[in-house]
Amino acid sequence: METNEKRKPRNNIFISTIGIAILIATLFTAWTPNSLFTSNLEEQLRTLLTPQIVNQVGVNTLQPQLRIGIVAGHMGNDSGAVCVDNNGQVDVTEADVNFEIASRVRDSLVSKGYQVDLLNEFDTRLNGYRAVALVSIHNDSCEYINEAATGFKVAASLETRDVNRAQRLTACLIDRYQSLTGLFFHANSITADMTQYHAFSEIDPNTITAIIETGFLNLDREILTEQTDLVAEGVTQGILCFINNESVLPTAIP
Repeated sequence: METNEKRKPRNNIFISTIGIAILIATLFTAWTPNSLFTSNLEEQLRTLLTPQIVNQVGVNTLQPQLRIGIVAGHMGNDSGAVCVDNNGQVDVTEADVNFEIASRVRDSLVSKGYQVDLLNEFDTRLNGYRAVALVSIHNDSCEYINEAATGFKVAASLETRDVNRAQRLTACLIDRYQSLTGLFFHANSITADMTQYHAFSEIDPNTITAIIETGFLNLDREILTEQTDLVAEGVTQGILCFINNESVLPTAIP
């Protein structure tokens, strides 16, 4: 008859064997035929065996990156509005200004940990595009209209599935952009070209989107071209306000 002292090593071996079997079963459960084609076994093992960062209340803080789309208006298609100097030479184009602002917005959001797509005007990726938000950046005319032709405009799709979230995105953009730049919200010059913007009907219907004209290229040219970082930060903060559910007064869709 075996003594208790002799049984202990055998019991430990048995327990270790059970533990290894459970681990192997777990790993092979994760290694499904579908996952075989999306990542290799080494990556699957590393994911399963890497300790996860947990905050003080025990919630996993490793969150997937949120995708955001930024359209540089007219890029890849045409110049948009064209500004000329006193000699009739092209001074600046809307497409160039849009791209400078959009690039800075992209860089700012990426630095904050978001996944950002910088898109052309008629980018093929817009078809069925899915993201937490998409904002198209444009500017208004180079021509002098009158002294009231200064300020910015924001509009969302009139046919959006989620009116509340669309209103929230526009409200956030209006509030944060106006606060940072000091520019006036020029609501009475919003046109059908904005409310019926082509991308509204191309992207996935669950993607909340808006179009912003950050200023007039005549009276607002100085801030648009010489304080581009400030202009971009106004757009960035508007997007972050929407994503982070920050406090803002609701603004009706124009």
